[in-house]
Amino acid sequence: MSVTEPSAPPTAPHLRRQGSATQLVVDGAPFLIIGGELHNSTSSDLAALQPVWERLVGIGINTVLAAVSWELIEPDEGHFDWTLVDGLIDQARQHGLRLILLWFGSWKNGESTYAPPWVKRDYRRFPRARRADGLAAEVLSLFADANWQADASVFAALLRHIRDVDSEHHTVIMVQVENEAGLLRDSRDRSPAAEAAFAASVPRALLDSLAAHRDELWPALRERWEGHGGQTTGSWEDIFGTGPETDELFMAWHYARYIDAVAAAGKTEYELPLFVNAWLNAVATIPGLPAGGQAPGSWPSGGPLPHTLDVWQAGAPHIDMFCPDIYFGDFFDWCRQYTRRGNPLFIPEMRRDAEGARNGLFAIAQHDALGMSPFGIDSLVSPEDAPLARTYRLLQQLAPLILAHQGQGTMIGFVLDAECPTVRCELGGYELEITTQPTFGGPTQPGYGLVISTEPDTFVGAGYGFRVSFRATTPGSAQVGLGTVDEGTLVDRQWVAGRRLNGDERQGWTFPLVKPPPIPFPIPLLPAGTAISRCVVYRYE
Repeated sequence: MSVTEPSAPPTAPHLRRQGSATQLVVDGAPFLIIGGELHNSTSSDLAALQPVWERLVGIGINTVLAAVSWELIEPDEGHFDWTLVDGLIDQARQHGLRLILLWFGSWKNGESTYAPPWVKRDYRRFPRARRADGLAAEVLSLFADANWQADASVFAALLRHIRDVDSEHHTVIMVQVENEAGLLRDSRDRSPAAEAAFAASVPRALLDSLAAHRDELWPALRERWEGHGGQTTGSWEDIFGTGPETDELFMAWHYARYIDAVAAAGKTEYELPLFVNAWLNAVATIPGLPAGGQAPGSWPSGGPLPHTLDVWQAGAPHIDMFCPDIYFGDFFDWCRQYTRRGNPLFIPEMRRDAEGARNGLFAIAQHDALGMSPFGIDSLVSPEDAPLARTYRLLQQLAPLILAHQGQGTMIGFVLDAECPTVRCELGGYELEITTQPTFGGPTQPGYGLVISTEPDTFVGAGYGFRVSFRATTPGSAQVGLGTVDEGTLVDRQWVAGRRLNGDERQGWTFPLVKPPPIPFPIPLLPAGTAISRCVVYRYE
């Protein structure tokens, strides 16, 4: 990962460190990606895309993730058509939005359907991978220089063109290189070139990197290596043993090297942050694939998954971050796994429903994520009423405050439900107990949000369906009281106080449920707070 120190920031969008966090810097200031990814084909027609922009603005996003494909940019070898790229940039700029371009080149979802026809037809010059049945797959082989060289050539031209048309405006702030790379329906390529590479020695660069980071390696990878003697020379099976797990490590190295060559060609032209995304090995049944998702090939074998991340970091130094597409499984655990070894967290694809809205806020507040981007954002029919829009309205106000506190240990994010109704944490010299809101005998409703320690004894919270209590953890008076609780908004980074909450409207420091249940009182109570409020505590005996 290339991270620029704050002392000498370049003018182009770039990454920098703040405390333990990595931040994206755009126009000289940290930038939080409040994003949404379009369906794959939406950006292939500017006329069809034109009416979508207003809906996107209505959701509250600041960044659109949109595909740009090899087949449409280079329909004939060496001849580039920038009509769609220029149209995307112009339309985004007209609506005050940033762009993250998704390069659909050699692979999209593990297959090569976005390669141009002149590549697809010339299968001898641009050979394909072969699976165990001996048949060629519709997947460009990793083991042919012509394949990566053709991809690198057009990707370099794309970054050069973005530099020429956008380097003064910074509409394009990052680029994804390929999409969910990896081989489906087999654990590795079985073509003659791949078989020769598999029998050859494991590259010294990979083994040196594993040795240098031995104590940080994914446990199963380290156990597999050391369980076979911890050797430093030998074939892939000599070093890692036999089986699909070794096949996947082999593929991960070669995918990393191929994609790094493409990325390096692009960065030579324009130094933008680059990332790759992963189809996760979560348990899900995908039509046409083995049920259960239990072996490499059920997911794209060799992709940048947690258990291959050490291999990718060794093989792809020009990639700035490795990103999970989280649809299934334990969202919170995936976030944790993708923050290993300093990898910045960004989620380019996720659910766009209420669960996605809750989880995205959690990732940003708890794991210092650069941002979130639900997939198929253009499918929301009534965006202003969507749970996602509710979360995005919060993030629009809170972004400067969140960015100021990332990496400082002064912020916590959380999601509460029936299985996890309480979270405890140390923040600002207090132990905070964060619990779900009572629902008067009804089922527990999910609560979610964040709390930031902004000043001594002062906290800003945002979200829905939770309550916060405090316990002192430093010497002094033992009891903690709520001095003041104010509703408010953040306008141009400034706190604007609203109602002072007290009496019936302050039953502790509380945040309202998204859907209040019927209350069995003759006179319904007023809400006990709003989505953003500030609490000042004091201590007494």
